[in-house]
Amino acid sequence: MERAIYTKDDIIAKATEIADMISATEEVEFFKQAEAKIHENQKLREKMASLKSLQKQAVNFQHYGKESALKMVEEKIEKIETELDEMPIVQQFKQSQTDVNEILQMVATAISNKVTDNILEETGGDLLRGETGAQVQNSTPGSC
Repeated sequence: MERAIYTKDDIIAKATEIADMISATEEVEFFKQAEAKIHENQKLREKMASLKSLQKQAVNFQHYGKESALKMVEEKIEKIETELDEMPIVQQFKQSQTDVNEILQMVATAISNKVTDNILEETGGDLLRGETGAQVQNSTPGSC
């Protein structure tokens, strides 16, 4: 039985279908809700604006070699980052990012592993040793 030959366009079409499936998962839905809550949260937006401003100051102080001012600003940045990280809404958002990234990594790994397995099987290779048929034939004792 001969396998079908696919084009890059065929593969992109399937990838788009998988992307649509991933976009319809509970994890992505939770991510979108968490992101919306973050944008609606005035206290969080104010802290983010302060953080951005302090980061710009830090770059300027570093550029001009103002070490003591830089140290003070870096301490303020660290304090705000800690406050943000302690907010449940931020924790939920970060967890949702992690969950979505895990799905994406899982899909990438599954595709990579399947492609490798197919190559090994189609070349008469050894799945357990991870060798293609060419490697297996060339590693057989007495073959010259």
